[in-house]
Amino acid sequence: MPQMAPINWLSLFLLFFLIFMLFNMMNFFIYTPLMSSKKKMNKINTNSLNWKW
Repeated sequence: MPQMAPINWLSLFLLFFLIFMLFNMMNFFIYTPLMSSKKKMNKINTNSLNWKW
């Protein structure tokens, strides 16, 4: 039935597109950059503010 072929193409496209988007979102949200100890120390030191009121 060649009349039904566009529906199959559309469903396959949606399936692969959703899998692709899911894969990309998982890679984006799972990634956690590793901070070196030097950066951690700098961040801690810059948080201490001297208020002069």
